[in-house]
Amino acid sequence: MNTLKFKHIVFFLIGLGFANAGLTSCGSSDAKTSASKPTAAAPVLPEGFALQKGSLTSTLAVPGELTAFQQVDLYAKVNSFVDKLSVDVGREVVTGQLLAKMEAPELNSQLDGAESKLKSQEAVFRASKLNYDRLMETSQTPGTVSSNDLDIAFAKQKSDQEILDADKAAYREIADTKNYLEIRAPFSGIISARNVSPGAYVGPSGKGSDAPLFTLQEQKKLRLIVSVPEEYSTSVKQNQIVNFTVKTLPGQLFTAHVTRQAGVLDNTLRAQHIEMDVINDDKKVLPGMVVQVNIPLSGDVNSFIAPSKAVLNSTTGVFVIKVTGGKMTWVPVQTGRTSNNQTEVFGKLTAGDTLLNNVSEEMRDGTVVNGLRIKNN
Repeated sequence: MNTLKFKHIVFFLIGLGFANAGLTSCGSSDAKTSASKPTAAAPVLPEGFALQKGSLTSTLAVPGELTAFQQVDLYAKVNSFVDKLSVDVGREVVTGQLLAKMEAPELNSQLDGAESKLKSQEAVFRASKLNYDRLMETSQTPGTVSSNDLDIAFAKQKSDQEILDADKAAYREIADTKNYLEIRAPFSGIISARNVSPGAYVGPSGKGSDAPLFTLQEQKKLRLIVSVPEEYSTSVKQNQIVNFTVKTLPGQLFTAHVTRQAGVLDNTLRAQHIEMDVINDDKKVLPGMVVQVNIPLSGDVNSFIAPSKAVLNSTTGVFVIKVTGGKMTWVPVQTGRTSNNQTEVFGKLTAGDTLLNNVSEEMRDGTVVNGLRIKNN
């Protein structure tokens, strides 16, 4: 009897264990089924905006070169020797200041000869004039002087007058040539080069004349020269103020004024030559420096402005996607300037058109738009 009860208890416990296992298995299956069911997410609507006109302001960064506002190479006018140099490299000079004195002894001899000839001819002219005046006075008494003698005396006076004028011109020519022995500054500036020493033979031809005596530069005012690409050439305005920086002077900003525009495009670069004036009284910048020029550009106020992400650059062209009648429509456009993630677009568009932002080629032409989130552009 005890043995039989024991067996019944064992079987009961085993059955109870299987039952618990079955319940646990069912519970796990139900949990997995419940967890595998997806939660319905709200559909993501495409983002759109209303197209508007505006002006896109951007900055064009181009390299430029600083040059002296005025620069001249000074040569000797006549063959001569350098007698004295009054200035050297780096010297600041003013207009008319003596820079060098030359020596040409033969010019002194030529000038003395011309002066002597001039004085001799002056005496000849005075004599012929005095003779004509006496004959003219005497001819007032009838029969004293023939008309032929009077005409000969008058012709002699006129001939001597012409010779005298020629001698005066010859004398002035030699005197002016002698003045070229003094080299003077044609404008105020700085001597940037000196290529001769006292005693050197110089002149318009001959040894020592290949290089100039001096190079003079005006540096208190400089020219900033840039080449503006064709695309932006019409955006640069006369008297416009621009900024530029110099690599050797980091952190400093300089200004210039647009003063001269070529008005034509360079045949090689297809760019317009533009010059700007730079006031350089403190001489912080120097001719020959290469600078970075930042030119502010203002676009046409009648241009359409769109976010750059709304412009689709596909393999077949450039498009924007317009929503018309609840469908996507690809509109071919041309783009202008881009600044601050905004782009000028040109095409068959009108103000107020609804365009899509964040476009991609997956947004096919003709796709139905079920909803749209409008964002202020």
